[in-house]
Amino acid sequence: MAEPRRSAQVSRWLCGGAALSALLLLQGSAWAQTGGAAATPGTLPVLIGTGAGGTNYSVPIQTLLFFTALSFLPAILLMMTGFTRIVIVLSLLRQALGTQSAPPNQVVIGLSLFLTFFVMGPTLDRVYQDAYVPYTTNAISFEQALSRGEAPVRQFMLKQTRQSDFALFARLAKLDPSVTAETAPIRVLVPAFVTSELKSAFQIGFMIFIPFLVIDIVVASVLMSLGMMMLSPVLVALPFKLMLFVLADGWNLLIGSLAASFAT
Repeated sequence: MAEPRRSAQVSRWLCGGAALSALLLLQGSAWAQTGGAAATPGTLPVLIGTGAGGTNYSVPIQTLLFFTALSFLPAILLMMTGFTRIVIVLSLLRQALGTQSAPPNQVVIGLSLFLTFFVMGPTLDRVYQDAYVPYTTNAISFEQALSRGEAPVRQFMLKQTRQSDFALFARLAKLDPSVTAETAPIRVLVPAFVTSELKSAFQIGFMIFIPFLVIDIVVASVLMSLGMMMLSPVLVALPFKLMLFVLADGWNLLIGSLAASFAT
């Protein structure tokens, strides 16, 4: 029973990610609201009807929009999830340890990706249940599904966005002072969220560097006092860094702290 349950959960996350990509596509596709309303003979039909539920696009157009939205998945992964913070912290940890390629980039990116799925799991589940499932049963229109899918993502980003960062981009975008972070457009909220994520990642990285920097200083001082000028302090300090990290159960502490840092 555990395997089908895990498979269903992965499917929900993938469908939620696809819905997120379509959300970003909709923000920049105002052309679809006006273009193609009057199709000429011999051309691909864009609309198949309009009504109280909104505009319904033909299947070829929906397919085109879907595959176009898939190209936005890397940008969404980087800019609208916790991937940025996680991958920067893991990269800074590798630099602090002094290991050039251990763990390798593939492991860092893979661990960051699956930790992002873990952190974003509740958000993707809400997108799947509130937007994707009703849309597949024709209970809501495509625009309504995107609007419902936007709410959980916006709520996640708002929890991680500093007010000062949002105020900066709201001022640059010349938004009305009455516009709050809850009602601001995505084009303003996303850069504010990314800026806050970069700040949080470097703050965590600073705390990671401190104990390893102390080891480097102590090793360099001991080698200098012994007159071993030609021996690289980095080479001597590396085993002590690894020993400290393993004895302190560093991976457990770091990954647990990273996951907990999003639960605010």
